[in-house]
Amino acid sequence: MKCIVVDDEPLALDLLESYVRKTPFLELAGKYSSAVQAMKELANQQVDLIFLDIQMPELNGLEFSRMLPPETCIIFTTAFDQYAIDGYKVNAIDYLLKPISYPDFLQAANKALHQHELMHRTPQDEIDSIFVKSEYKLVQIELRKILYVEGLKDYIKIYEEDNPKPVLSLMSMKAMEDLLPPSQFMRVHRSYIIRKDKIRVIDRGRIVFGKTYIPISDSYKQVFQEYLEKRS
Repeated sequence: MKCIVVDDEPLALDLLESYVRKTPFLELAGKYSSAVQAMKELANQQVDLIFLDIQMPELNGLEFSRMLPPETCIIFTTAFDQYAIDGYKVNAIDYLLKPISYPDFLQAANKALHQHELMHRTPQDEIDSIFVKSEYKLVQIELRKILYVEGLKDYIKIYEEDNPKPVLSLMSMKAMEDLLPPSQFMRVHRSYIIRKDKIRVIDRGRIVFGKTYIPISDSYKQVFQEYLEKRS
């Protein structure tokens, strides 16, 4: 995704630039210290994503965001959390509170990538991989290899075929669920997301992956049962 960074604080601008440059699916098209400057440059180019500070002189981020094309993804960055509600009124993809960590940045960027692909893909297209931060590295996960995802408080474990060790990443189950295409994945429990086409055995209301038995909670049981009935 082609993106720009707009922030009137030089340190914040440099930090976001460094985050963009080490994220494989992002391409930095420019960085600007004001919304006015960015607006002039955008007249000559189109970008997919803007990391946009809210509190800026002359023209603030909220005002600038309302001038952008609807297909442009926006992630707000700010030190003032009272702007969160206003941010979502202009359909921001996410909202990052300063100081911004790379895991939070990556999680928001992944959401923007998912949204971008949803807007530009044909009905036959599907995303085939995602990027997650694990052990100080950025790891690409192929969706076709995922068996299931387990949530552990602030962390998740991603279990893959032919990989005895799960990938551990600092992110929420809700964030992971938002990244995964619902045509391929289904949440069956507060702590579990499974890949539908990897289900081989269901034993007394539990999904079996090898020696692991995944429970199906009451709140997800009806949706799961409807899925089974369509294929039984």
